[in-house]
Amino acid sequence: MERRKFIQGMFAATAVVAITVPTTMFAEEAKKAAPKGPNDMSFDEAVKAITEGKEVKESDKIKLTVPEIAENGAVVPVKVNVDYPMTEKESVTAIHILNTANSNARCADVMLTPANEKAYFATRVKLSKTQDVVALVALSDGTYMKASKSVKVTIGGCG
Repeated sequence: MERRKFIQGMFAATAVVAITVPTTMFAEEAKKAAPKGPNDMSFDEAVKAITEGKEVKESDKIKLTVPEIAENGAVVPVKVNVDYPMTEKESVTAIHILNTANSNARCADVMLTPANEKAYFATRVKLSKTQDVVALVALSDGTYMKASKSVKVTIGGCG
């Protein structure tokens, strides 16, 4: 009987090793090989990537609506309304919503055409802590404008 228990124990130990060792090895390799996501960048890097280094001007034509205090940072409502013509000659081509303190500064990128008739976008974003939310707007003439507002987050939504 002892020989049988010894063999059963050896099979059980072999099975445990065969399952756990490769799993931990693959997990470590995956961590090392995991590429940095295309949106995993700071606020300044994101603005530079979007504008290709062009100047961004503050504008009162952008109405950015966010709550002053967000009870839950996981679902912060954001609305952007741009008072700008949407014609074939001049229009808003994109609305980018960014944050200043998350590791992923880019929250949303929305491309528009004159067929949209109105430069408006609403969504919900995640904010890890108190920070600014920025609406960066691209115009058809190649210029950029922005508006920002601060949001106080009581419970972080990114962790």
